[in-house]
Amino acid sequence: MKYNCDMIADLLPLYIDNACSPSSAEIVEQHLSECEACTKLCEDMKKSEIMIDRSIAKERDEVLTKQAKFFKRRSAIAGCIIGAILALPILICLIVNLATGAGLTWFFIVLAAMFIPTSLIVVPLMAVEDKFFWTIISFTASLLLLLGVCCIYSGGDWFLIAATSVLFGLSIPFMPFVVTAKPVAKRIGNNKLLLLVSTYTITYLLMMICIGIKDGSSDFVKYTFAYSIMPMLFMWSLFAIIRLPKWHGLIKAAVCILVSAIIFFFNDTVVLLIFNSKLYIPAPAFNFDTYENINGTLCWSVLIAGVMLSAIFGTAGLIKSKSNNKKEISK
Repeated sequence: MKYNCDMIADLLPLYIDNACSPSSAEIVEQHLSECEACTKLCEDMKKSEIMIDRSIAKERDEVLTKQAKFFKRRSAIAGCIIGAILALPILICLIVNLATGAGLTWFFIVLAAMFIPTSLIVVPLMAVEDKFFWTIISFTASLLLLLGVCCIYSGGDWFLIAATSVLFGLSIPFMPFVVTAKPVAKRIGNNKLLLLVSTYTITYLLMMICIGIKDGSSDFVKYTFAYSIMPMLFMWSLFAIIRLPKWHGLIKAAVCILVSAIIFFFNDTVVLLIFNSKLYIPAPAFNFDTYENINGTLCWSVLIAGVMLSAIFGTAGLIKSKSNNKKEISK
């Protein structure tokens, strides 16, 4: 053997950790192929290192588990304390109501109102996972409860309008977080965008139906349809372009820009067609003398800019697609 065992034993820890140079690793491997004693020593060192790594991993997991339990316990205690503090106004209102002989009139309004800060403070502290998701759900439920209690005690009939309006309003900023939360995402799979657009559509339609029932006007449906069809078409068109075709991202962007510009251009055309049954095309006046000229100038400016931008993005997308196809063929 060219190298003695003592020198190889000194190199073995570096060799096992892949920390030695390639030439040293080659020397160790050559020696191990000739020396049974050093080979056994290398195997024993590998086994002991695996055991040490497992021991360290076990200790790390135990420490993390203990820390997680500690913080959960602290959060639960903090949540209970804050909940008790929030319960004080409820108790005071109950005592005052009973002492003055007013019964339980506005007490339930205060009780329902206190669920709102509870949903924003206590729920995040008490929830183990998906804190933001459960905060959104509890806040929405508490707000609807408050509206319902106020409607009952005021003798009104506006709850459905208020509730559907709140649902539509809250769905706009919060639904993207809801559909990506674990409890929802694992059930809907790749249909997140579909659920998002469907929720916007359903909550909007429910709101308009409730307003229409309350309004009772025969023209309400006509107005609602006229001014809603193009925004709905815009939203679902973007969904179809983004979700369905297997195109390059830049090509999708080009089509989205073009469709958006076209829908904006023909928005007034559709509205006036529904109301007057007459075809209206914005005039390319490009001056600001009258309201009609201003509207026409804006529509044509958006259309021209949209066509130009879509052409730029589309050309870039086609070039990228061809380049990617060439790379795949060359591979």
